[in-house]
Amino acid sequence: MGSRSFDKRVVRVLKSSETVKSEELDAAVQAAIDENSSVTTVLVKRGLIDENDLLGVLAGRLRVTPINLHDCTLDPEVVRSIPESLATDNHIVPVSKIEDILTVAVSNPFDVVTLDQLRNTTGCELRLVFSLEDTIARALNRVYNPGAATLETVLGEMDGVDIEVKAEDGPEELDLEAISNNEDDSPVIKFVNLAVYQGIKEKASDIHIEPFEKVVRVRFRQDGVCHEAFTPPKALHNSIVSRIKIMCGLDIAERRIPQDGKFQIKVEGRQVDFRVSVLPTVHGEKVVLRILDGGNLALSLDSLGFEDRALADFNEAIKSSYGMVLVTGPTGSGKSTTLYSAVKALLNDELNFVTVEDPVEYQLYGVNQVHVNEKRGLTFAAALRSILRQDPDIVMIGEIRDTETINIAIKAALTGHLVLSTLHTNDAASTITRMIDMGVDPFMVSSATLMVSAQRLARRLCKYCKAPLDNPPKKRLEAVGFTEEQIETAELFKPMGCPRCKNGYSGRFALLETMPMTEDLKRLIVAGESAQVLKNTAVVDHKMVTLRMCAIRNAMRGITSIEEVLRVTMPDEISADGRKLAPAPEGGGGH
Repeated sequence: MGSRSFDKRVVRVLKSSETVKSEELDAAVQAAIDENSSVTTVLVKRGLIDENDLLGVLAGRLRVTPINLHDCTLDPEVVRSIPESLATDNHIVPVSKIEDILTVAVSNPFDVVTLDQLRNTTGCELRLVFSLEDTIARALNRVYNPGAATLETVLGEMDGVDIEVKAEDGPEELDLEAISNNEDDSPVIKFVNLAVYQGIKEKASDIHIEPFEKVVRVRFRQDGVCHEAFTPPKALHNSIVSRIKIMCGLDIAERRIPQDGKFQIKVEGRQVDFRVSVLPTVHGEKVVLRILDGGNLALSLDSLGFEDRALADFNEAIKSSYGMVLVTGPTGSGKSTTLYSAVKALLNDELNFVTVEDPVEYQLYGVNQVHVNEKRGLTFAAALRSILRQDPDIVMIGEIRDTETINIAIKAALTGHLVLSTLHTNDAASTITRMIDMGVDPFMVSSATLMVSAQRLARRLCKYCKAPLDNPPKKRLEAVGFTEEQIETAELFKPMGCPRCKNGYSGRFALLETMPMTEDLKRLIVAGESAQVLKNTAVVDHKMVTLRMCAIRNAMRGITSIEEVLRVTMPDEISADGRKLAPAPEGGGGH
């Protein structure tokens, strides 16, 4: 398969870098010969080195630019500009073409004969980038055989992976292979296992299985953005959906209405929960699996990336003996993680902690957690009424959805309980007017609320490949919200992309806007002032750091990019009297 001379070069590089143990490397070389494969394929398949790490080591030592083909959207016309046999036999894939320059991913940048043949075939100058043989094979399969070849290629990755499944109401763990006696279903079971396992491995928050007219697309949401992972054949779609329904205990015969379920798996010694939503679409049922992996939960407020001022405000609020603390933001902005972190910070044997959630996402020892079940009459409001008769000190409500729940929460906060909860609003100030719109008396809101906060998650720039942003337009920075002083001193960076990241980003951090209830704000709330007036007062008089200000500070620290600032935050609007929101002074918080 691969060039043995190039394999020898790979071995020399790995031995000199001491990346893989010498005896393991020798065994991989022999296995590559026996299996008619390449050394790189054997090393990755046996788990001796991570694919990205291997690509990085080889690219660095061989002085050739690496490329992450998993995240590249290949143009089929460009790929098919060379014969399929030339591409597949020699493990080369055209990535892009600009005029007469063809960018080609190769597994062996020293194969002069093949490269000369490629120049003669295309009539183009070649720009070489480096990828692994197996990765190139998958990329070619995506173009030439959408779906069918991809499935066969990726299923091999499941060898040796042990996954057990427990359905929602199942009393025992289920063996994936024993569920179906039909041998034809084995590839489907393996594929679902692979999607689940790969999603956990890549720290995805959601897995999307989306049917279209001729193909099925499987995407992972990582760091808040979706990336294509697999394209199984359309013929397997119904079987894949049925398999997931069996895992959840759902009705496999019902395909006309939405269904929701959950299951739990045990993989590599730890338990991971999945929430499943099945939705009928014009080309079949779309399935979304939300991954609730406790192993990824950072239960420390200090580790979330808050500004110093916001962290101090939050810690002060949750240490109060009674009152209400609200964290607001859209779905997927990390609100639940922040609340769990707050509970974890307060947890001790002297207090009684009770939560009401839909569903219970992460189980915490020492916390009495109630799972809402509206079908059986256990709503947030009903559960909250019962909880208040359980002598709680601290109550966490997963989400305030209706007037009844907010009223009970307000009364609980006024009668000696610390209440932590979430709401769906855009910023801290609009949370106050939202509660009043839900029918709560303004005086009750001002009396019960300790602090409201708004949260977003922004992607971190990859520290390995981020590049300085040279001479950004001043007008653009002003439009974003940079002050004159910030524009003069800003050292900004942009995403590039490398084997260690996803399109130039790696991981996320939280932006938090905190608005503690001061006497000034309480008077404005009782007087019925608008959210804009509350926001202006909090910023100008009390130095509140808004979400946009937090994002700009992190862009100036090189943690995130201008594009990410614009993606996750809204501009700070001009107040009713024409004053622009004043920037809060820098107060540290380099996270």
